[in-house]
Amino acid sequence: MPHIPLPEQLPGITGLLEYRLDTAMPIRELTQILLRGDSTLTTGERELIAALVSSRNCTAFCEAAHTKAADILLGEDETARAVKKDVETAPVSEKMKALLQIAALTQQNGSAVTPEAIARAREAGATDREIHDTVLIAALFCLYNKYVDGLETVAPSDPAFYQTLGERITGRGYVRPPGGYPIQTH
Repeated sequence: MPHIPLPEQLPGITGLLEYRLDTAMPIRELTQILLRGDSTLTTGERELIAALVSSRNCTAFCEAAHTKAADILLGEDETARAVKKDVETAPVSEKMKALLQIAALTQQNGSAVTPEAIARAREAGATDREIHDTVLIAALFCLYNKYVDGLETVAPSDPAFYQTLGERITGRGYVRPPGGYPIQTH
């Protein structure tokens, strides 16, 4: 049960973002820029970063949501699962493995990102912008994960919920729908 009253029909981060629209706006805008804006990383690759960080932070809602978004964007459901299990054996490029390792190090502690990890990413072809965005996406999802878990939001267990959420994320992105979310009455 959440630590504060949240709309029951809006589990996870969605209810928190609706709770404080003023703080939600800049977070949503940053997420939209990082995960859906112009980038040499695909939207699926960026969702893999979010899924990996959320998995390592043990945040069930965010892990399920971003795994499903990655699955939809990649057109299959094996890569995200493999990335979360072991980045080094996952079916992604060497550049993506290096960037995912940077994301994993960022998740542990920002200062855990070593010059060697950065050099590996550069040697694999990563640009400074890709390295920057990887660290920022990882840091942003650490914020989201702590926000969701710190206020003990609800994480539905029904996979159909995350299918719908993944479709919403991939179809509309991270912006709030005009007028907000419909209030459901029981």
